Amino acid sequence: MEAIWDTSLTLGKLLYYFLDSSVYKIIPKRKKNVAGEIVLITGAGSGIGRQTAIIFASLGATVVLWGINEEDNMETCRLAKEKGGVKVFAYKCDCSNRQEIYRVADQVKKEVGDVTILINNAGIVVGKLFLDIPDEMVEKSFLVNVLSHFWTYKAFLPAMIKANHGHLVCISSAAGLFGIGGLTEYSSTKFAAFGLTEALLFELKMINKSKINTTIVCPLFVNTGMFDGVTIKYPFLLPLLEQEYVAQKIVNAVLEEQNYLIIPKRVWFLVILKQLLSVSMTSVLVKFFGVDTCMDLFRERMKAKEAVTETKKKHQN
Repeated sequence: MEAIWDTSLTLGKLLYYFLDSSVYKIIPKRKKNVAGEIVLITGAGSGIGRQTAIIFASLGATVVLWGINEEDNMETCRLAKEKGGVKVFAYKCDCSNRQEIYRVADQVKKEVGDVTILINNAGIVVGKLFLDIPDEMVEKSFLVNVLSHFWTYKAFLPAMIKANHGHLVCISSAAGLFGIGGLTEYSSTKFAAFGLTEALLFELKMINKSKINTTIVCPLFVNTGMFDGVTIKYPFLLPLLEQEYVAQKIVNAVLEEQNYLIIPKRVWFLVILKQLLSVSMTSVLVKFFGVDTCMDLFRERMKAKEAVTETKKKHQN
């Protein structure tokens, strides 16, 4: 009898939430007001981080910028204030260093207040073939792209749980949905970041903290310096995304409390295909879309940069 009641209750809840989500597909969900919220963005010195900071500042949020490059971070601060940001704070923070994350987090809490929207955006990419990746760069990638999420969540989540109010945003990647050759270290970290935030989403529901939202963002390649040289075989099918467009989508996802944001939406189709097709069939599609060669020019440019760096070191010695 208990099993029948439990099953009926579960089916009823599933129907309710299905109808609830269907309504919001037709009628846009009312966007929440972020004026007065304290938004912390890691990797805010450039790219998506900078553009996201500018938009949140224009919406009246208090914006906290974390970046390893102090000059770039201050430029983001200037641009955010130009767009109407009244309260914008810049902090130098190396997100590969756990102790530094905790130290700067304490500083933010004392000087600005409890963070209510946390956007883990900081990331690095090596982009070499697996056997060519130096061991230290594998470790650095995991420190920045994954472990920094653990430490920032641990630093700021307790206050969110106490207030039952907050929002965690994980900038993952389409490379966190399916592995991409030539991006083994990057795909690994983005899968891990996705898994961490998704598991945390269900853990927060488990402890009845439903007012703390999570958003996992999985964009395709974004036109920033991070992926300089990446080429797309058929841009009309899988476009190289502009950072301003992606940043606006991220802000909208936070305002609408979306749990998942995959950009462009057609990537959903590729994720489903991956589950249905054999590896050989998937490989054929990978070649068709040019995913197998998209990193070639990127690697060539990286080799050129490394050669220039080595030459400079020799001259200095």
